[in-house]
Amino acid sequence: MDVTLQHQNKIFMPLTLRLLIIAFLSVLLTESQAGYTDSLPKHRKNIFTLAFYKQPGKDSMVDFVDGIYRVLKPGKTRSFNDTAESKHFTFIPAVEYSLVTRLAVSLNASLVVPGKRKTDNNSTLSGELKYTQNKQIIGQLVSNLWLRNNQYILNTNWSYARFPQKDFGLGANSELNRFDLLDYHYLKLHQSIVKRLAPDLYLGPGLAIDHHWNITDTTSLNKPLIGFSQYGFTKKSTSIGVSVNLLYDTRKNLVNPVPNSSYVNLIYRNNLTALGSDQHWQGLVIDARKYFAFPKTSKNVLAFWTYNLLTLQGKPPYLHLPATASDVYNNTGRGYIQGRFRGDKLLFAESEYRFGITENGFLGGVIFANMQSVSEQTGKSIQGLKTGYGAGIRIKLNKHSNTNIALDYGFGQGGSRGLFMNLGEVF
Repeated sequence: MDVTLQHQNKIFMPLTLRLLIIAFLSVLLTESQAGYTDSLPKHRKNIFTLAFYKQPGKDSMVDFVDGIYRVLKPGKTRSFNDTAESKHFTFIPAVEYSLVTRLAVSLNASLVVPGKRKTDNNSTLSGELKYTQNKQIIGQLVSNLWLRNNQYILNTNWSYARFPQKDFGLGANSELNRFDLLDYHYLKLHQSIVKRLAPDLYLGPGLAIDHHWNITDTTSLNKPLIGFSQYGFTKKSTSIGVSVNLLYDTRKNLVNPVPNSSYVNLIYRNNLTALGSDQHWQGLVIDARKYFAFPKTSKNVLAFWTYNLLTLQGKPPYLHLPATASDVYNNTGRGYIQGRFRGDKLLFAESEYRFGITENGFLGGVIFANMQSVSEQTGKSIQGLKTGYGAGIRIKLNKHSNTNIALDYGFGQGGSRGLFMNLGEVF
């Protein structure tokens, strides 16, 4: 689960955003008390110029680490041995608040490992550990490792969650004021390895395990019209399937893809009772992304994403059904709470425009719009589109791995809205 904050009623500045702003400004404000000597350039005394000044020397780009140097080590120049060919580790502790979790503390980390050759892709590894005031526990490890000169890709997606949540039932026409209060434990173990067949084209097998247990529903009033009870409530569910993964990927950096790169991933999954699944069912994931420079001569990026989850055959357990933000990083459907729409099939598309705000790359911005729809159950048609839109800022956390802190505010239909935070771009 990525670091996502959402609320669904009155507009207010979430505590997380306020804490981030206060923490950021407090770090910068210490610069005014750092006792700089008069020999230092004026831009190193001025607390308001970090986003606009250019780092002297070989590298004119600026990131958060440069800001730390300006605050804590004003007389020292950052080493240029820290280059794009080095491993880059990013770590962010955070205090968060949302209506779902109330207060929460989290540890978020990412590691970018460049390949041995310039033509090799960067391997990435990210993790999150979160504990909330509601006694929710979330842990996730996701990695994308390129092996043997891009001949193989090893993909890992492991997570554990104990996560009470609102569930609004099936279909795209569910109501915000009708929901089940579910609580469950969830273990997710997805692993795959693919081999290169041609430049940027890969094929290989995988194994996916999804297990929910201790499922409870404490709701007695205002339950969804068509929800877990109507679908078939169970106290536990298991899906274990083998998969075939077809991948086309021209991206060199997964945390911030550059223009003219593409990504298409097709995953066919066959869940078998012989492996331990409760039911035999088959599903298909279609994940495609494309990035353009717009205008062509600029560094601004126009990005497109479509993410589709289709049940091909059988009846998946309720909590395994496609739902809003059920992708790897829980990023689909900005503007809506996770799990807002659920059904037998989910179709999703989004476009985002990414642009620079400051010349040195420290601050950037995005505007985005998306739409999604689900089919209620097998044999039912896709229901009406639900749209979302919003805007956000980007703060350069590490210029060598090109990792940004992403803060977005999104709006959905029916009064749905929320703040979303990510380490790296949303897609």
